[in-house]
Amino acid sequence: MHDLFPLLAEYGAFAVFLNVLLTQAGAPLPAVPTLLVGGALTMIGPLHFMELLPAAVSGALLGDALWYVAGKRYGRHVMALLCRVSLSPDSCVRRTRTQFERWGAPLLLISKFVPGLSTVSSALLGTMRTPFSVFAGYNLAGSALWAAIWLMLGRMAHDTIDQALRLLDQLGGRALALIVVLAALYVAGRWLQRWRFRKMLEMVRISPDELHTLIESGSAPVIIDVRSDSSRQQQPQRIPGAVLYDMSSRHNAIEIDGPDREVIIYCACPNEASAIMVARTLMSRGFKHVRPLHGGIDAWVERGYGVEHVISVSPDTLTTAEARA
Repeated sequence: MHDLFPLLAEYGAFAVFLNVLLTQAGAPLPAVPTLLVGGALTMIGPLHFMELLPAAVSGALLGDALWYVAGKRYGRHVMALLCRVSLSPDSCVRRTRTQFERWGAPLLLISKFVPGLSTVSSALLGTMRTPFSVFAGYNLAGSALWAAIWLMLGRMAHDTIDQALRLLDQLGGRALALIVVLAALYVAGRWLQRWRFRKMLEMVRISPDELHTLIESGSAPVIIDVRSDSSRQQQPQRIPGAVLYDMSSRHNAIEIDGPDREVIIYCACPNEASAIMVARTLMSRGFKHVRPLHGGIDAWVERGYGVEHVISVSPDTLTTAEARA
């Protein structure tokens, strides 16, 4: 194993630190295999557990802190950037925001074990103005737990890891080619999913100008605000007459007086991800004229159109004509 991983064996803690830092900073590099192999090397090689653990934790803290500071300074623009470069669907921000609204900063204790959650959690806490001391404390504990578990698993499975790596070494170029092909297929599949999602968005969106013209014409549509509670608290304005809808509640439904009514849905998330999810749900239930607002509440405000103050953040009773039937 020492010959197979000369960089990790030679540079040890620094290699682990750099790998984890780049991973948490957003580079498409896996950190778990490095921790597993590093843990195995602490059992049969020249590395020491108490050198690798602080290195991994330091790399995670620094990488996460960069996103926290960026989120605190640049707000939703950072969240939009994360979703543009991510291979995950754009609803990642909405799901993460919902989880943090429910559990708060303690969710950082397990965020690195959940795919997609760690990617945006640090930046999201920055946008939510979570005190840095709170963020750092939970991030430190969560990073230490995450790194220690993978390093310990590497130690316990050192024989299996050694055998697997020796087998890959024997396969040589064929093993590398197989890994490259599988990785390419995975990336292609995720990008296809993302492309189909964006094509659907292009087909159904309505611009702020079109919505304003629709309202001014007297054909008042049903306007639904599907932003999260924290998003409404940061920007406590809504489009006049908009109905507030809580996506995190399973008991809420939306009041619409007929399937032929014009329905406009808006949010404050990248690519209108939350709005499109609600729009798809309504369309699947028979509503024919449902469109997300292009650019959400931010685009509406930037165009200088009127807003009103949000009175209630979490509606308790919103029922549809469909639910009453």
